[in-house]
Amino acid sequence: MKTAATIKKNRSRRTLSKSDRFTLSAFVGIPTLLQIILLWIPAVVTIVLSFTYWNGIRLQDIRWAGFQNYKTILVNEPLFYQALKNNGVWLLFFILVATPLGILLAYQIDRGIKGHAFYESAYYLPVVLSLAVIGIIWNFMLQPGGFVQGLMGLDIGNAISIYGNPKINTWVILGIASWRHIGYIMLLYLSGLKSVDPALKEAAAIDGATEWQIFRKIILPTMQPVNIIIVVITLIESLRAFDLVYIIYGSPTIFPLLNLLVFQNFAGQGISMKGAAYAVILLVLCIVPIVTYLRINFKEDLK
Repeated sequence: MKTAATIKKNRSRRTLSKSDRFTLSAFVGIPTLLQIILLWIPAVVTIVLSFTYWNGIRLQDIRWAGFQNYKTILVNEPLFYQALKNNGVWLLFFILVATPLGILLAYQIDRGIKGHAFYESAYYLPVVLSLAVIGIIWNFMLQPGGFVQGLMGLDIGNAISIYGNPKINTWVILGIASWRHIGYIMLLYLSGLKSVDPALKEAAAIDGATEWQIFRKIILPTMQPVNIIIVVITLIESLRAFDLVYIIYGSPTIFPLLNLLVFQNFAGQGISMKGAAYAVILLVLCIVPIVTYLRINFKEDLK
């Protein structure tokens, strides 16, 4: 008679059939191959090119430059520091304003506040639109002679230069970007809230816990996987901000961002491998905080 240990041992030795091996190889191998071809090889090539001089035409013209491209960016490119500042402000605004608003909205909708179906639909709408489309919409709305200034009774002759005013254009751009980001975070958090056991919240409420205590002591710890995803997405969204600003301004000099500087040096007039150096800097700024954050949150699992 076979014992439980013998059955378990036989199961562990069971081999996969040819069709199982083929299916497993296809599901694992094809995405991995595509990721290597479309992501890692271009990333490695970009890193190598960042240490060269090249006009992007003939491979024979590639010359070694060492760290000269990086030196030029750090010493002679004031736009780099303006872009770094703008990306930093973008990230802080998302962390301190847009992301908490998305979480709060999701929490209130999950509680079933009056009109929650309307709020969910209204904030879901911009999520399905790309930032380029959102940029076109708001450019039409806010430009001189546009819809908003028309409602204010301002014609083209006395219109307010919203995008050309450095005192307000940053906040206008951040407000437009937040319109989409709030809905994105709301959807992520709302899906996570559906998995929280209602009995836990009911028990805490019976024990006299306030809404804030329930949220801080029960919901936040339960939602840790979703919280990690939200932090990573918020960081990535703030660093890859490109479509919106390019559609509205069309130039990196008015509202510089790191992505715009990469595009300008790679695809603009006079291709320069400074674009590759900008891309590497952007890659490091994106990867290092994410890896650090994940290591802190999963340090117990890594031991």
